[in-house]
Amino acid sequence: MTGRETYDVVVIGAGSVGTPTALFLAQAGASVLVVDALPSVGQGANKSAIGGVRATHSDPAKIRLGRRTIEIISTWEQTHGQDIEWRSGGYVFVAYNPREEKLLKDLLVIQHRYGLAIEWLDATALLDVVPDLNPRGLLGGTHSPHDGHCSPLLACHAFYDAARRLGAAFRFGEAMTGIEVREGRVRAVRTDKGRYKTRVVLNAAGPWARAVGKLVGLDHPVQPDSHEAGVTEPVAPFLDPMVVDIRPVPGSSNYYFHQLASGQLTFCISPQPPIVGEDCRETSAFLPMIARRMVDLMPRLTNLRVRRTWRGLYPMTPDGSPLVGWSEEVEGYAMAIGMCGQGVMLGPGLGELLARMITDRLTLEDHEILEILSPYREFAAQEALK
Repeated sequence: MTGRETYDVVVIGAGSVGTPTALFLAQAGASVLVVDALPSVGQGANKSAIGGVRATHSDPAKIRLGRRTIEIISTWEQTHGQDIEWRSGGYVFVAYNPREEKLLKDLLVIQHRYGLAIEWLDATALLDVVPDLNPRGLLGGTHSPHDGHCSPLLACHAFYDAARRLGAAFRFGEAMTGIEVREGRVRAVRTDKGRYKTRVVLNAAGPWARAVGKLVGLDHPVQPDSHEAGVTEPVAPFLDPMVVDIRPVPGSSNYYFHQLASGQLTFCISPQPPIVGEDCRETSAFLPMIARRMVDLMPRLTNLRVRRTWRGLYPMTPDGSPLVGWSEEVEGYAMAIGMCGQGVMLGPGLGELLARMITDRLTLEDHEILEILSPYREFAAQEALK
């Protein structure tokens, strides 16, 4: 631990958002400290992610952030020499009934408006992309070939390594105990192990963002809920895209899976109703539920053995989109919270934007994104592909 006690910015949370933000702040010349109560980088919600990265959203802000994240992650190995297991396999959203077909086709209007290379494919064309889909009742689906996936662990560590090389400091195993505010603005942060002077605090605390907000007297509408995931044994490559099935059934609203570079399939389900809270114990109901759905969609998976399952937290907002921007109540307090389980796919693009926001270098597009994601917006609509 160094003797430094004053920083331009203190970031709370060394995860999918806080770590790349630290990198881009350091690149911009700011002195940065990242504080996390956990023992090392990426040990919160990032640890449970399965690594999908897409720009295929219905919200213009998330489309732009996702697209920039793909640019950063897809060129990381070429630029920095670190393999983060990026695979540009695309995303496929399948439709087996008219409801899903209409939803996916309607979304193409806004997705094309913002430059996404995504198209509707009929059943025959979609089976050319994913031959192992169950053809019975298949109407088609959307295919976005520029989306992909990476290793959340390797990516987070890559940002961490790069941030440290540029001088960013990290303090692990330090729990936040206070944020000092005097005359309406941030002055310092306190942990159980030290005090650090700063004029800017960024809340990037993931599922624990609400508790951090209360340190400055704010009650952020971020509520974590639990999602279960799993991984199979490795098999020979046969599946390029992430496959997403948005058909609701009792117990779940959707599920998704893809094949890793190492050959395993990893999968996750969105429970319905949501399992609100911070309980990360696995359940006996998860594997039978998702296994039936996956085997029905792709019969080839019938005899694939599951290696393990786990449960992680999605920090949810009322409308399924993040809360990003400056506090109106406390000068110097900023928020990048409520990623709704999409921190890996939004974090790098968002980190660049946050660095520009904090160093007063925002672009016109940045202002548009921040207006959409404002913590003070009305939660009037739902992000369709959250």
